[in-house]
Amino acid sequence: MIVVGGEALIDLVPLVEPPGALLPRPGGGPYNTALALGRLGASVAFCSRVSADGFGEGLLAGLRAAGVDLSLVQRGPEPTSLAVPSLAPDGSAAYGFYVEGTADRLFALPPALPPRARALALGTCSLVLEPGASAYDALLRRESGRGLLTLLDPNIRPALIADPAGYRERFLGRLPYVSVLKLSEEDADWLGGRAGDWLAAGPSAVVLTRGAAGLTVWTSDGAEYTAAARRVAVVDTIGAGDTVNAALLHRLAGAPDPGAVDWPDVLAYAAHAAGLTCTRAGCEPPYAAELGLSR
Repeated sequence: MIVVGGEALIDLVPLVEPPGALLPRPGGGPYNTALALGRLGASVAFCSRVSADGFGEGLLAGLRAAGVDLSLVQRGPEPTSLAVPSLAPDGSAAYGFYVEGTADRLFALPPALPPRARALALGTCSLVLEPGASAYDALLRRESGRGLLTLLDPNIRPALIADPAGYRERFLGRLPYVSVLKLSEEDADWLGGRAGDWLAAGPSAVVLTRGAAGLTVWTSDGAEYTAAARRVAVVDTIGAGDTVNAALLHRLAGAPDPGAVDWPDVLAYAAHAAGLTCTRAGCEPPYAAELGLSR
């Protein structure tokens, strides 16, 4: 089982017609990652605090339909967080947020994860918003200590980070507990580090997403591999990085020998899945059959 921890929120996606209209869509980096894993046929559980409001019910319904285990989900009466993406001409998105007093930021450290858990993924707003961020940090340290594969996706949202220097320091403090660090070029520029520095701090691999230039991985044994992006007609890039997370986890958590990863194959699989996500509005990750795979 792969456990994905972090926020579930609603993206208010702007429509071309009528001008100014917003379409509510399920979102949040961890939510999208869990959804994508379910669609790829992985055994996956979502670990979060979700509102009991109508948006929260809809978010859980989407995960349930993808086969995601919801037994680790906490519930609360607080409202669902909202994100408002603004789309650039190339389909890339920037975000504004409404997160004061919302349910997901009140996440509390759960008891030990199920014995069959093999991997834990964390990322995005859940790494920033307190008191939940501290609970997720404790979860990362605890589960790393008992041998789970851990993936961290900082997925930087500058609008949420009041103390950039403090966040960068906190990010570095997480790395000793991380197996795979996945981040975008924009994340890397904002954090101001390099793959070699991050590898020295603890991860066995750093995966960098580079948009139309594809994906690159650097590993702790000195290897470097790159996979080209799929050429597709891009509608938007919402959820593409989250789909990469899911593809990485699906391949790595199921590897018979984690020390002998076929990185070119893993990256090509992730690029294919992310490319399909970019052909659809909002985050609509592909199903296994669309990748030529059986569930």
